Order: sequence, then structure tokens, then C-alpha cells
Amino acid sequence: MEGLTVVSLLLSMLMISTSRARYEPTWESIDSRPLPEWYDQAKLGIFIHWGVFSVPSFGSEWFWWYWQKQKLKPYVDFMLRNYPPDFHYQDFASQFTAEFFDAKEWTDIFTSSGAKYIVLTTKHHEGFTLWGSKNSWNWNAVDIGPRRDLVEEVASALRANSDLRLGLYHSLFEWFNPLFEQDAANVFTTNYFPTSKTLPELYELILKYKPEVLWSDGDGNAPDKYWNSTGFLAWLYNDSPVRDTVVTNDRWGSGCICTHGGYYTCDDRYQPGHLLKHKWENCMTIDSKSWGYRREAPLSDYLTTKQLVATLVETVSCGGNLLINVGPTHDGRIAPIFEERLRQMGQWMKVNGEAIYNTTAWRAQNDSVTPHVWYTSRPKEKSIFAILLEWPSNGSVILNEPVVKQGQTQVGLLGYGPLKWEPAKPSGLQVVLPQLSFSQMPCQWAWTLKLTGAS
Repeated sequence: MEGLTVVSLLLSMLMISTSRARYEPTWESIDSRPLPEWYDQAKLGIFIHWGVFSVPSFGSEWFWWYWQKQKLKPYVDFMLRNYPPDFHYQDFASQFTAEFFDAKEWTDIFTSSGAKYIVLTTKHHEGFTLWGSKNSWNWNAVDIGPRRDLVEEVASALRANSDLRLGLYHSLFEWFNPLFEQDAANVFTTNYFPTSKTLPELYELILKYKPEVLWSDGDGNAPDKYWNSTGFLAWLYNDSPVRDTVVTNDRWGSGCICTHGGYYTCDDRYQPGHLLKHKWENCMTIDSKSWGYRREAPLSDYLTTKQLVATLVETVSCGGNLLINVGPTHDGRIAPIFEERLRQMGQWMKVNGEAIYNTTAWRAQNDSVTPHVWYTSRPKEKSIFAILLEWPSNGSVILNEPVVKQGQTQVGLLGYGPLKWEPAKPSGLQVVLPQLSFSQMPCQWAWTLKLTGAS
């Protein structure tokens, strides 16, 4: 009987596997997969750039490349001033200590931001993995430095203490890996590096941590065939434990970006300013000059909460998601300025989240008459949201795009209540705003008008 039970289970699994749509290892098939709905509904995520580059915490997360390959003067001078001549980049790894890292504290901060998913760098172009990768011996966070599986700690904390979805970033290539350098010298006619390093890591990340976002990066100017990207993605969509919910981006080989994949990133800090036909994401960073933590960063390099809110509003209005980056310190802290920005974003979302989460782009993205007004909508609820990035000084605002009807259209200010309005000429409406002191404002940065009974 026990044998029959096992056979029955295997047969049922086979039936499930064969009944679902199967994706072939071609871009035509891979690109036909519908994007899981949760991602478009989420709108806001947190990017986390953390690694050995967090130890020098100078200039950029590309520290190793700028210092050793391009030999840029600021990086060379920094090393000459602060380290002995025989110091190697690999020596930083033992100083990547993470002694103050507490995944529950991170989760609390990320949850308070209003974000719905996070994306943790498991391996940047330096090749150091934040988990004990079997394919990165003595160049990972379990063998050296923290001697902890940092990816597992983040994943476990998210799943135990929040509704945040886990996303993992992974760099396809590594700057100075000899196998990659050998393949590059062979013009990628050999594939020693992806078969022995990249692909085993990707399978391991999916099977062990089951992320719902896989954020690929760093193709090293190699084509997708070299990386066997379509072969891996076919497995991910057909047979992996996250096949139904996982979302991927567009960085799977030279020429893929903004062309192939689940959603498009197109470029860092991408902001088209208009509606795109394909789902996209604006990945950007609070420190406008670096993704990794910088000790020398001046206050002026950090985006203000007002700027972050404006970026979110414009991104969502144009159909995108916003992925806001923070760079933790080598010892595992999220600096107070990052925490403040994220918590203030969350305060704004508590008032205005109805105009962000689960919305779709409206027929007009911004107003053609009044500047700094962006629209979103909830068609099923017949609601239109006009988000004002600036509070008008004259006590009213003209919205030119909505079509309104007297006796049917209602207007309210989120966090406040109903407002009076009158038709505007030649079209639209003029909304009378309440006279509020700063302390009476429902929020501090951008304000949402909700219109019902309009089109």
C-alpha cells in the first residue's frame, strides 16, 4: 500500500506538471508568460546593496573595479592614505563583520516604509556571496567575515514578521573571476564560467530561498546564449518551487535589457515620464551618487522625502514600480538617514496608499494645464486620483483632464474629507482646497484628490 501511495503521489504531480502551460527555452515563449498580478499591485520595493564593498564604503560599490582596473585617482589615493601597499581587495572580506546586523530590525524598517517587497544583493560583481555558496569557496559570508548565512536570516525574518515578499539580486558575471576572463578572451565561444559558477548559484538561490523576485544584473557584455538564460528561465517558470509567483527583470544578456524578461528596468534610475506598454521598474537610490554605503557622502547627495514621494508618484502614474535602494554599513546597520527616509515614505503611504497600491495608469498620466499633478486610477471602483506634488498658494487647483458631471462627481482630499468644486472652462474642474495650517495637513509632501463619478 505504501508503494501505491508513493506512485499515486508521483502520478498526481506529473498530471499537475503536464496540465499547466509549458514554456520553451526561447524568448518568444518566455516573454509570453503573464506577469504575476501581485507585482503590479505592490508598486513599491526596497533594494539593498550590501557586500565587501561596504567595508571601504568609499566612492561606490564598484570600488574594486575603479581602484584596480580603471585606477581612478580618488580610489588609488584613498588606498595609499589608509592601507599598506600590499593590501588586497580580498583583505576587506574579513572586515565585513555584520556584528550589528539584525534581520528583524531591518524587517521592521522595511515594513514601516510601505514597501511590499525587498531585493537583497546576494552577489554583486565582486563575486562575494552573502550565503555559503558551494561555488564560491572562502569568498562568501559563511566562510569569512560574518560567518553567517545572511540571505537566510533576511528571508526568515521577512516570512516570520511581515507580508513583504523576498527578492534576490544576483550578478551574472564577476569582474575578476579567471573563468569569466577566459571565456571573454575566447569571445564567449566557451562557457566555463556560467556552467560552473553562475547557473549553479541561480539554481541554488531558487531552491534554497524561494524568492518571488529574481533581479538579474551584470551580463558582462556576453549574449544570453552564453548564460543559457532562456534555458534557466524555462525551468524557473515550469518546474521551480516559485514558478507561479516569481517575477524576473530584463537583464539576462547583452541586448536583453528593455526587450526581454518579466518586467523592464531599461536603465538605472529609469523614468520615461509617460505610460509604457510593458510593465517596468524604476530602480533608484536614496544616495544619489552610490548604491553601496558611502562614509564620505554629504547630506546634499541624499534625496529628500519630498523627492522620493514625487518619484514614486510619477513612476506609478506611468505604470511602473519603484525600487528604492539603501546601502547598509559593513557591520550591518541601516544608517539613520536611510531609516528616516523609509519611515517617512511609510507615513505618506498610510494617508495616500489608496492612490498607489492596486491602482492602474489612467488615460492621462499628468495634467495638461496644471503642472506637478499626476493621475492614477482604480477602474473597478470608478475612482480617479489626482496627486498634487505642490500645494497651490491660491487656495484652489484646476484639473483639466477629468470629465465631470454636476450632481454625480464627488471630490475628496485623502486624510481630510469632501471638498467643494465647480466646472472649469473649457473643461475639467476647479477644486477648492481647505485652508489648513502645516500641522493640520493630512501629510507633509504630496496630496491626493479622490474623484468618483468622473471619467
